[in-house]
Amino acid sequence: MSDPRPRRGGGEAEDVEGRATQGFRSAGRTAGRRRRRGRTIAALDLGTNNCRLLIARPSADGFRVIDGFSRIVRLGQGLEATGELCETAIERTVEALAVCADKVRRHRVARARYVATEAARRAANCAGFLARVAAETGIELDIISSREEARLTLMGCLPLFDPAVPYGLIFDVGGGSAEIVWLRLSGDGGQEILGWISLPVGVVTLTERHGPADFSAEEYEGTVREVAAMLAPFDAEHGIARRIGRGRVQMLGTAGTVTTLAGVSLGLKRYDRAVVDGSYLSFEEIRRISLLLSRSSYAERAAHPSIGNGRADLVVAGCAILEAICRTWPAGRLRVADRGVREGILLQLAAELGAGRAHGRA
Repeated sequence: MSDPRPRRGGGEAEDVEGRATQGFRSAGRTAGRRRRRGRTIAALDLGTNNCRLLIARPSADGFRVIDGFSRIVRLGQGLEATGELCETAIERTVEALAVCADKVRRHRVARARYVATEAARRAANCAGFLARVAAETGIELDIISSREEARLTLMGCLPLFDPAVPYGLIFDVGGGSAEIVWLRLSGDGGQEILGWISLPVGVVTLTERHGPADFSAEEYEGTVREVAAMLAPFDAEHGIARRIGRGRVQMLGTAGTVTTLAGVSLGLKRYDRAVVDGSYLSFEEIRRISLLLSRSSYAERAAHPSIGNGRADLVVAGCAILEAICRTWPAGRLRVADRGVREGILLQLAAELGAGRAHGRA
């Protein structure tokens, strides 16, 4: 379904790097606009915490983003306690999806994929939620497995890996789960997934389990150790820490926790994806910022321009997960990715469009 029916307008547009204006504002280019409309693609990722959309056009090196949208919807609010999506969270999410549907319609998207992840996978009332979304917005969500989520994240982040380093470890700390992928890289840009794991902990689930009070030092350390214990069997199975000791592994982190810490480290007055994406964080800096945030109040965290009210209550749980990863796999630094599932979908859609056009010319 590539032309969902809009119901509500408005909303907050994402600050999209490389936004295109040609074909929308230029006069006298009707034929060019028609050609481009037939090649417009879209990807939507509905997670436990965020609803994010990208609209793009295929290009020689992948795709060019022309529009986007991102909103914190907290779909997984209360899910840890009740096992169901609550009405207020559903309403917030449907409103955000309606904005996405309007954008998809206005850009006349030819191909799209709309996916939902951990909150939808776990919710007992998910079927009713999906039916409501389809009825009110026209968007038909595809609930993907944790393995497919990891695969798409890898596809989206692969350009940030150094092919000269033989192994890679990529992690995605989400709202309801944390996905980790262990892979072998080849000098020609190829990759082989050697293993993956999905931990049943994310920034929303850990925060709700802990409750509204700030973490004490003991509670924070206990959470780090709990997550590290979940990682230990995966490390033992694949010998990741051993290879890190030989300098043969690079690490890459994606999603809100690691991008937030990068924004804090860089001292950004306003979050800037173009600066954060592809930057590096040392483990010493991760430890310093994590301790600072875990010892700060909600108001102090919310006052930081890279955190704000939307993440102030979640970032400490995210720091605990991140610290557990760093302790388990002491690579010394990691690369930050502000990309993931959506970019993986867009690359796949762009490749399919290219293959289709080539077949049509044959």
